[in-house]
Amino acid sequence: MTDIATRTWDGMTIPVAGTYLLDQAHKRIGFLSRHMMVSPVRGEFAEATAQITVADDPLLSSVTATIMSASITTGSVDRDTHLKSADFLDVERFPTLEYRSTGITWQGNEDPIFQWARLRNHRLGGRGRSHIVPPQSDGIPGRFVLTGELTVKGITRAVDLEVNFGGARRDPYGQNIFGFSATASINREDYGLLWNVVLESGGVLVGKTVQIEIAGEAIYQA
Repeated sequence: MTDIATRTWDGMTIPVAGTYLLDQAHKRIGFLSRHMMVSPVRGEFAEATAQITVADDPLLSSVTATIMSASITTGSVDRDTHLKSADFLDVERFPTLEYRSTGITWQGNEDPIFQWARLRNHRLGGRGRSHIVPPQSDGIPGRFVLTGELTVKGITRAVDLEVNFGGARRDPYGQNIFGFSATASINREDYGLLWNVVLESGGVLVGKTVQIEIAGEAIYQA
C-alpha cells in the first residue's frame, strides 16, 4: 500500500503509478445489439479479469484483459446457449476473448456539450441573452481514447475504447482505487460471427453492430 493514494496531473486527480486489478465486485463487461432491427438486447460477460499498469506518465499506461466467453448472459437461456455455440462464440474452441491496449491519448476533461457551446458561441437559455458557459465541475470525468486489439475466435482487430475516467481515491477499506467506464462499437462479422437470418420484411434478425459497454473499479496491488 502506498502512503499517497492519488496525485495531480493536468489539473485532474489520478491514481499513483503501479499495477491495478479489476475489482470483481464492481465491474460490468457489457454489450448491446439489435433484434429484428428494432429492439435493443443487452448482455454481459460475468467472468473477466483485467490488469491495468498506470505509468508515471499516464499516457504510457497499458491494459490487458481476459474475458471468459462461456460466461455470456443475456437473460434468456435459449439465446445464451445459441451465443455459446459454433454459430457465434464457439466457447468450446475459444474459451476466452482477449484485449490488449497499444496506446492512449488524452481527450481533455471538459464536458463535450460545453465545448460545443463555446465553439459555436451557443446561447444557453435563449431569449436573446448571452450566457457564460460554466467551467468544468469536479464531477466531470477526464476522457481518454485507449487504442488496442480485441481478439475473438482467434481473430484480432483494432478497437479503440472511448474511456471516461471516474476518479481516484482511497476506499473505506484502505485500498487505493479508481473508477472508469468505456464504450466502443464493433462489427461482429469482422470476427467471424456471421450467423443471421434474413427477414421477409427486410433486414436481418440479429444486428451486425455490437456496442461495447464497460464499467468498473480497479484496485492497487501491493
